[in-house]
Amino acid sequence: MNYQFHAITDAGRARDNNEDSVAFDEEAMVAVLADGMGGYNAGEIASGMATAFIKSELSRWLVEAGPVAQPKEIRRAMEICVDNANLAIFNSANANAAYAGMGTTLVLAVFRGGQVTVGHIGDSRCYRIRDGVMQQVTKDHSLLQEQIDAGMITLEQAAVSPIKNLVTRALGVEPSVMLEVNEYQVQPGDVYLMCSDGLSDMVQDEVIARIVAEGSGLGQIAESLVMAANNNGGKDNISVLMVAVSEAAEKKGIFARLLGK
Repeated sequence: MNYQFHAITDAGRARDNNEDSVAFDEEAMVAVLADGMGGYNAGEIASGMATAFIKSELSRWLVEAGPVAQPKEIRRAMEICVDNANLAIFNSANANAAYAGMGTTLVLAVFRGGQVTVGHIGDSRCYRIRDGVMQQVTKDHSLLQEQIDAGMITLEQAAVSPIKNLVTRALGVEPSVMLEVNEYQVQPGDVYLMCSDGLSDMVQDEVIARIVAEGSGLGQIAESLVMAANNNGGKDNISVLMVAVSEAAEKKGIFARLLGK
C-alpha cells in the first residue's frame, strides 16, 4: 500500500488563537491531531506538546522496529507514548499556574501494510471513506455520547445540544488516561479523515462525505472542508488530517502484466 498525507489547521472565524495541532511523519506513517483546552494559551501548549511528543517518540520507535513490528507491539508503543505525553502535559500544568487545568483531545493513527491502528481520547474523530460511504471509526468520549448510548436523547436532539463540547476523557488532565485503540483493515481507495470538532460540529457528515467524493486531491479537499466549516460559522478552530490509500506501484505493475495490460 501507498499512503499520502495532508494536514491543514485554521483558527476559524470566532477565535483569535488556534488551540488545535496536527502532525504527521510520512516515513513512519504516523498521523496525530489534537484539540487543546484551557485558559490563556494553555490549550495551544497542551495540543502542541501532545502532537510533537507523540510524533517524535512513536515515529522513532516505528522506524527502528521496521516492517516486522507486530500489531500488538504497535498498539503497546502507542499506549506508552500517549502515557508519557499525558504525564508531561499534566506535570507542566501543575508546575505553571498559567497552564493549570490544560488538556487536549487526541486522535492518532499508525498505518502499516494493509492495516491501520487508530487511538483516540476525547471527541476528535477519525472517519473512513470507502466506496463513497463515510463511517466514523472512533466514538466520542463525551457526556453527549453517553446520553446517546443510554437512549436519553436522539441524534437529532444531540445535534443541537448545549453540552456538545463536554468531554469525559482528555490528555493531560489526570496523571493517567486510557487510550482507546482499534485496528482496521485498509483497502486501496480508502481515505481516512481525522478532524477536530471544529469540523464535525460545523459540517454534517453527509456534506463531509460529498466534499471528499467530489474533491480532486487531498489538498483541495482539505481546503474545501475548512471553507465549509467557516461558511457555517467557524465557531471553533478547524483541523483536518487526511490519509489516502493507494495500491503500491510495483503491485499494480504485476497485476497489469498478469492481465496483459
